[in-house]
Amino acid sequence: MKKIVITKKNNLEEEVNSGAMKRMAGVSNNLSKAENIHMAIANIPKDRCSTTHYHTNCESAIYVLSGKGIFLHGENLEIEEEINEGDFIFVPDGALHQPVNTGKNDLKLIVARNTPIEIVKEAPDLGRKDC
Repeated sequence: MKKIVITKKNNLEEEVNSGAMKRMAGVSNNLSKAENIHMAIANIPKDRCSTTHYHTNCESAIYVLSGKGIFLHGENLEIEEEINEGDFIFVPDGALHQPVNTGKNDLKLIVARNTPIEIVKEAPDLGRKDC
């Protein structure tokens, strides 16, 4: 029988930060020996953002747990869409994006991926740099 793993909130795994965005994994290869999935909570402080980046090896599903912001995407980040608590976002592999917190409080995101370890490439010449 395969083993179920429960990760308590005080045992999350800190991941590599992306700009001001800090991610804490609850389901990962290290924590639970996951082979085909990854799940984390990301926090972006007020008036801050992640770096502009894309994932080369996985799709991502994002749920806006709390807060509000904009989600920049497109070949040159020319698309700006408002995101709010309760929204779901699908990010295909290779899709350039940058979440930006425009709210009064932290922007909290639940992030799930179809791989236990992601490969991230940054695009430092694109996106917002003032956050």
